[in-house]
Amino acid sequence: MTKIHPTAIIENGAQIDNEVEIGPYCTVSAQAVIKSGTKLISHVVIAGNTSIGNNNIISPFAVLGGKTQDLKYKGGCPGVKIGDNNTIREYVTINAATNDGDFTILGNDCLIMAYSHVAHCCNIGNQVIIANAVQIAGHVEIQDQATIEGMVGIVQFLRIGRLAFIGALTKITKDLPPFMIAHGDPVDVRGFNKIGMDRRGCSSDAQKSIKEAYKILYRSNDTISDSIKKIEAEVKQTDELVSLINFCRSSEKGIIR
Repeated sequence: MTKIHPTAIIENGAQIDNEVEIGPYCTVSAQAVIKSGTKLISHVVIAGNTSIGNNNIISPFAVLGGKTQDLKYKGGCPGVKIGDNNTIREYVTINAATNDGDFTILGNDCLIMAYSHVAHCCNIGNQVIIANAVQIAGHVEIQDQATIEGMVGIVQFLRIGRLAFIGALTKITKDLPPFMIAHGDPVDVRGFNKIGMDRRGCSSDAQKSIKEAYKILYRSNDTISDSIKKIEAEVKQTDELVSLINFCRSSEKGIIR
């Protein structure tokens, strides 16, 4: 049974499934869609064209779907799409996309901790952990299972690869390849994410290939293109290695090195 507190404001047109809980002083827009099992604890704002999947927990003072801060916004109906089983903590903001029909996207099984900001047109994958006060600029892609520690800043139009790990208080100004650990100011790649690969069930062959690729890419004086050629020639091919190579080759902003 859906539970809506009498102080909540639900605009006409909002689509709210059964088994949704909307707590005190929440506001839900006319264009919103909220699926079964999702809980808005209190004082949550669901604005604009925002759809929220199943079994999400959204904490007080989060604002989802607020108007983009991009000055290129010209109107229309951009929005936010949020998947299933996410935990979104206090004061998180996830802004709508900029162009009509576009969406800022959050996948499934993510944890977004307090005071973090996800700007317009970002695409965040599944099982991503974003710690407190992380600030993510527009058009950033964060791939599955990445972890970002507290008070990290990520510049617009960048990519964070699968199972990458970013240490606290780091500024990210280039793409971070999959499986790599970045930390410091200026940022530096400190190693590969062995612990994360262990926890996510990556095989020993995959871990060995990423370790060898890391040594070639980050402990030699070769150019990035020469390093990639050497990796392809010398390192056993695994799915994880292929994804690392493809990521580096497709980088438009350059990779952290």
